[in-house]
Amino acid sequence: MPLTEANPVRLGAPAPDFALPDTNGRVHRLGDFDAAPALLVAFISNTCPFVVHISEGFARFARDFADRGLAVVAINANDDATRPDENLAALGLEAARAGYGFPYLKDAGQEVARAYGAACTPDLFLYDRDRRLAYHGQFDDSRPKNDKPLTGVDLRAAVVALLAGGRPAETQVRSIGCNIKWRPGNEPAVEGSAAA
Repeated sequence: MPLTEANPVRLGAPAPDFALPDTNGRVHRLGDFDAAPALLVAFISNTCPFVVHISEGFARFARDFADRGLAVVAINANDDATRPDENLAALGLEAARAGYGFPYLKDAGQEVARAYGAACTPDLFLYDRDRRLAYHGQFDDSRPKNDKPLTGVDLRAAVVALLAGGRPAETQVRSIGCNIKWRPGNEPAVEGSAAA
């Protein structure tokens, strides 16, 4: 699997709308999260080692901030025609295994991933109350087999700053992981319509 870095996406870019099903068939839209002062849109995978490495810690992170105003939604955009372990039924199994307490949605057409400029898994987009991009960086610097502790320190600092009425640091380390598995012929010509 190619190691892929997140695309450069302009801070302040608006969150693209979406309407995607969760593992129970309920369709979720961007507007469903309007009451939350901060929204994290996370492009993840069931099988990418970088996501598997953080999955349970990421679930704990989301629980830690749920009562403080952070809404989290995860999106899987991998082509499930070639990777059936990334289909909607498999998402439900993975959500239960990892303890995800947030919606895990399927972007079967991959239009939402393209609109966000997502390139890898995990690819994390943190939006402020006005749904302007405030943080597009890594969870932390822990990686499979690098023996660094999984803390979520980078993303935690960004969320804390945002919920306190401030702004995350403008210097942000881009996420790195597995490439999104695009359907043949569906690969973005220039990765990410929101790219800088």
